[in-house]
Amino acid sequence: MEWSMMFVFNSVLLGVGLAMDAFSVSMANGLNDPKMKKAKMCGIAGVFAGFQCAMPVIGWICVHTIIQYFTAFGKFIPWIALVLLAYIGGKMLYEGIRGTDSEKGNQSLGIGALLIQGIATSIDALSVGFTIAEYGWLMALAAALIIAVVTFVICIAGLLIGKKFGTRLSNKAQILGGVILIVIGIEIFITGVF
Repeated sequence: MEWSMMFVFNSVLLGVGLAMDAFSVSMANGLNDPKMKKAKMCGIAGVFAGFQCAMPVIGWICVHTIIQYFTAFGKFIPWIALVLLAYIGGKMLYEGIRGTDSEKGNQSLGIGALLIQGIATSIDALSVGFTIAEYGWLMALAAALIIAVVTFVICIAGLLIGKKFGTRLSNKAQILGGVILIVIGIEIFITGVF
């Protein structure tokens, strides 16, 4: 593929498709912390965008170097996403049902949980390395950066939507956020396996 508006358009569409899981998780994070500051929102969206940028590049590298190992790994991607999102969602669900006090009910998202969410929502982007395999190194990097920018914008939107409804739902937000994460994990699993 040559450098063109079609390349940019295809990369943006790819970014939108890949960012949908991160959008949903961002919405759940916004529900869980309706008083989240703008800097934290940018940090969360940045983590998701960073993983969505890195995974296609890693996939591209795998296609050009260790294809036989990556093909074997591909069938585990839905399982990994399911386990990671079910763990985080289950923890949120348990804490929401357990009925902690109102201050504890809207716990801040820790860096460990955020990194797990980033990996779980972007691991399917490894397969994008196959899609962009015919690109040269610079074009693959440009596509990954476009995907990252699209993901960042979409995640900010998800966080804002989650914050708005999180304020209204207050004590039920953590339960809803946990259910959303589990459903996303199941969706990734079903889509990847079947």
